[in-house]
Amino acid sequence: KADLTESEKSSDHDGHDHGISSSGWKSHWALLLALAILVIMLSLEYGFNTIFPDKLNFFIYLIAYLLAGSNVLDLAFRKLKRLDFFNEFFLMSVATIGAFVLGEYSEGVAVMVFYSVGEWFQDTAVSRAKRSIKALLDIRPAEVTVLRNGIELTIDPATVQIDEIILIKPGEKVALDGMLISPNASFNTAALTGESKPDTKRSGETIMAGMINLNTVAEVKVTALFSDSKLSKILEMVQDATARKSQTQLFISRFAKVYTPIVFLLALTVCFLPYFFLESYDFDTWFYRSLVFLVISCPCALVVSIPLGYFGGIGLASRHGILFKGGNFLDVMTKIGVVVMD
Repeated sequence: KADLTESEKSSDHDGHDHGISSSGWKSHWALLLALAILVIMLSLEYGFNTIFPDKLNFFIYLIAYLLAGSNVLDLAFRKLKRLDFFNEFFLMSVATIGAFVLGEYSEGVAVMVFYSVGEWFQDTAVSRAKRSIKALLDIRPAEVTVLRNGIELTIDPATVQIDEIILIKPGEKVALDGMLISPNASFNTAALTGESKPDTKRSGETIMAGMINLNTVAEVKVTALFSDSKLSKILEMVQDATARKSQTQLFISRFAKVYTPIVFLLALTVCFLPYFFLESYDFDTWFYRSLVFLVISCPCALVVSIPLGYFGGIGLASRHGILFKGGNFLDVMTKIGVVVMD
């Protein structure tokens, strides 16, 4: 799977496709240009009754189609090479290419444009949630002062070893878990416990990463590596939260694997079955209807919206400083009726 895109890696990890990862402003401008071409062409055709020659019409719509659907076609082809036919990208490609075969150029472009616009909105929502979660990572200090051979050195916390002595100055955030060596020091522990009242620690007591020193320079003996600190574990848990699926997500993943091939087979049935029952069977008519069925039955909205809802919930909670360890815990929260606090 070395040739998979980041989106495919993500979808394989989660068990379903989230959609198309945005490749930046270039893809956005291409999509906007495709939308503009579609609007102009439809305006000329229906507003001004201006009809171009069919070859020119086809060429203009083809440009718009490729601008809007290049990512979909690329992913469909990649999955096709792995003999994966039953996915939203392949279904969308079949439906829209079929529309071009029937001469319904505007409909083929419109379906691809609207689908890609939806993916753009989805990418925006995911990126916003990721930024909220990433903001939590900023509470880890980027550097720490360590005592080595009596010399104070400012270094990366990840390079500090166990049993080394670090200095925490007033106002600084503790970067690593350790044991207080100084007689006493006062810390703000709100980032870890939510407790707003300062906590006075005495020599020999445990100090955890994320605490903020309030009053005096404190010497701390490191007891855990940067990657093993309690704060790092919490942040790692939040980053991996989307991997912990709720029962709803697990059901949707299983459902999509069964639903998609059924939809594809039903579309084939809509296309060919009437041949055996109708005297005046017209292939183009029933092929068109099967494509319409394929588009409206595409499971992408169902498969994408459920995980996206949970991911957005975790991201929004992160923005407000609330840490959820997974989507399954969001479900648990809906059952809570009473909260008791000290």
